[in-house]
Amino acid sequence: MQVRIPAVYMRGGTSKAVFFRENHLPKDPEIRDRVILAAYGSPDPNRRQIDGMGGAVSTTSKAAIISPSKDPDYDVNYHFGQVSIDKPKIGYQGNCGNISSAVGPYAIDEGLVAAEEPITTVRIYQKNTKKLIIAEVPVKGGLYNEEGDYAIDGIPSAGGKVTLHFMDPGGSVTGELLPTGNVTDVIEVPGIGEITVSIVDAANPVVFVRARDLGLRGTEIYEIDAGAEIRQKLEAIRSRGAVMLGLAGSPEEASEISQDVPKMAFVSEPQDYRTVTGGEIRRDEIDVVGRIMSMGTLHKAYAGTGAICTAGAAKIEGTVLHGLLSKGALEASEIRLGHPGGVIPVGTEVEKKGNRYEYKEAVLGRSARRLMDGYVYVPEKYFHTAGEK
Repeated sequence: MQVRIPAVYMRGGTSKAVFFRENHLPKDPEIRDRVILAAYGSPDPNRRQIDGMGGAVSTTSKAAIISPSKDPDYDVNYHFGQVSIDKPKIGYQGNCGNISSAVGPYAIDEGLVAAEEPITTVRIYQKNTKKLIIAEVPVKGGLYNEEGDYAIDGIPSAGGKVTLHFMDPGGSVTGELLPTGNVTDVIEVPGIGEITVSIVDAANPVVFVRARDLGLRGTEIYEIDAGAEIRQKLEAIRSRGAVMLGLAGSPEEASEISQDVPKMAFVSEPQDYRTVTGGEIRRDEIDVVGRIMSMGTLHKAYAGTGAICTAGAAKIEGTVLHGLLSKGALEASEIRLGHPGGVIPVGTEVEKKGNRYEYKEAVLGRSARRLMDGYVYVPEKYFHTAGEK
């Protein structure tokens, strides 16, 4: 027998997720996760998720758990889960900025928030990071208006613009914008040597390294997919960053239990390159080039939270990013990040107070679309604890 669970499948930015209402899932966290994993077809040692809703890549193996907020300062609670493809694990340590863009539209369409035309403001409590996200959602006829002319690179069609305000995004996981207390750190990596990194925590913690320090141009796309050695180097750096943040006891443990955070990015100065679709990005269209890893593979666009962190890190003097940007870019209110799919602009407000930096707000424009709703089916056995029939 199978149990059916009400669910909505949505695209948010350049990612997709199954949206669940919290009260439709088991209350026991262990059973809940087992049910979600089964719904996605995870774990799958062949990394196909053929027996579930997962899309076999990290950007389509995500879950959103939504509930109405009892706190008058928020409208809805949003709990994000990064569903592992090949391991029996769901990562809840960080958030997904792209999926965040679908939370407001979902909440309006589900009647959790009263619709007000032409724009409805949805105050989202992001449960993973304990931060406020304010979504400005276009509305028509009482529902999210997905029709519009706002285009984002990585999505082939334009849609209704959802403007996200990530309030006070610093210290989302670790509690500190600069969790090691330094703008740069040196990591000793076996087989590589000493690597200078900047570890910044804003919307999600990210370990940044200059592309040239890894022998890369910074514009690579398919070379990363095909290069097991460079992926191993990036993971060796990332996993050691996780240990420095106290997320794991060893690099090996980090690769096993903390795949989702910290993120790993390599960055370079503005330069011409071609996108995954063959489009041409000119150096004068961007302020910095970035490539970010997602669960061990290269993100074919850029993680939304990673973009927020990248833009904020660029404004902090002394980081590996800061020296890559022109004076004009550093003084601008928006950082234009060149990624494999194109360009993502991020509004950034960072203030220096004494020797400390405060990341006041990040603004990100995204689009979203409701793809399907109905029920997902999960075999009944996953709802039972060990020993139960």
